[in-house]
Amino acid sequence: MPYTIPAAPAASRTPSPTPREPREPHRELQDRLDALARSHRVPGAQLVLDTGTDVIAVHTGTADVTTGSPLTAETAVPLGSLTKPFTAALVLLLADDGDLDLDEPAAGQLPELAGIPEVTIRHLLAHTGGLPTGPDSDTAATTTAARYLAAVCTDRDLLFAPGTDFSYSNAGYVAAGRLVETVTGMPWPEAVRALLLEPLGIRPAFTGDAAPTRPVAAGHAVNTATGQARPARQNLAPLEAPAGALLASALDLVAFGNALTGRSDLLPPAVAKEMRRPESAARPGTLADGWGPGLALYRRDDRIWCGHDGNAQGTSCHLRVDPESGTVVAFTGNSGSATALWRDLAEEVTRLTGIPVPAGPHSVDRGRPVDLPGCAGTYRNGTTTYRVAPGPDGAPALSVDGDLPLPLVCYADLSCDLRDPDTGRLEPGGRFHRDPATGRVDRVQISGRTARRTDDG
Repeated sequence: MPYTIPAAPAASRTPSPTPREPREPHRELQDRLDALARSHRVPGAQLVLDTGTDVIAVHTGTADVTTGSPLTAETAVPLGSLTKPFTAALVLLLADDGDLDLDEPAAGQLPELAGIPEVTIRHLLAHTGGLPTGPDSDTAATTTAARYLAAVCTDRDLLFAPGTDFSYSNAGYVAAGRLVETVTGMPWPEAVRALLLEPLGIRPAFTGDAAPTRPVAAGHAVNTATGQARPARQNLAPLEAPAGALLASALDLVAFGNALTGRSDLLPPAVAKEMRRPESAARPGTLADGWGPGLALYRRDDRIWCGHDGNAQGTSCHLRVDPESGTVVAFTGNSGSATALWRDLAEEVTRLTGIPVPAGPHSVDRGRPVDLPGCAGTYRNGTTTYRVAPGPDGAPALSVDGDLPLPLVCYADLSCDLRDPDTGRLEPGGRFHRDPATGRVDRVQISGRTARRTDDG
């Protein structure tokens, strides 16, 4: 059955907050950003709100705790996966020029994908090709992009039939970057610089730059016991650049977000609309409410926003765009704990401005937890192993690659939450799948990544 972004149940719809005229919206948002950064132990952060008529830009803290350098409005922060929409935009521009077709087999352009001829370029961009996420960056650094793809993108490693479901995949964007290079004849960094960044007025910066031409922020890990932040080393293989190598400020992200509304000269309206169009097979679970060829989709009240989230080593960055009103919101933070800061800050923006900004997918009341017989077993996504087994209390627990098992709380709709063993707090986990022919649980999706059952042990 085709998947569409679910509408809000009538009983759960609440009116948008009543807009009010803040005495000083810039000052209020600055105060809230300062306070939330302190409470979440985030060294530095940026927030920009562009309503189409007014722009509020605030920032706080330090770019690097080692040097004490300030984080300014111009500081570029490692975007992690928020790089992917830029790569997708490049591919869509090439399609708009007639250089490729989104619905052609990707193998037609990339011989290293010959083993999966059913996977189209659209599948790569929307994470619906069934590709595993790919090996870790240390492993990827030892090979070439062509060999990486030939090893990962094989028929035996497909998680589901292409075009039938969703699994977030860095490998798909390594392939998308290769497409850009094949068609343009330029390395991906050169192509994104020439075709997107410079036309948008963004000073390019990439992970691994030996001498960046603009101020850049370090990511940070925070010791939960002491509260001390330490810089985190960015670890990204060069071939993974199209999936996560960009650095940018919140102001830069707003410039890109404005292009995604279709109201700029850079992205033709048809290209921006295509990036925002929900793919019928994309059920991204805890990541978003839907997915297009390059953008996540979020429902808040009766509006569908688009955007993307990104996490590098010790950073958390977020972009939200309301195509209907032209509102764009961008946030960057240079600590892993900035994800929680973003959630709180999005609600503060909503409260102070009346603009209902979605921090993530909408929440659903799934009722009381239930037992879920048949979910125990071993599941794999490429080289990553997910193990579901009874915990000490007999309830299921999830371990990834042998890490400490986390208790699972399951629901009748096959969704599940992960329980933090220290705080008891529930975090969205994902969902199980049943084979429609047998009724057997045959896959699990955790944090947007699907793993296929390999045994019942």
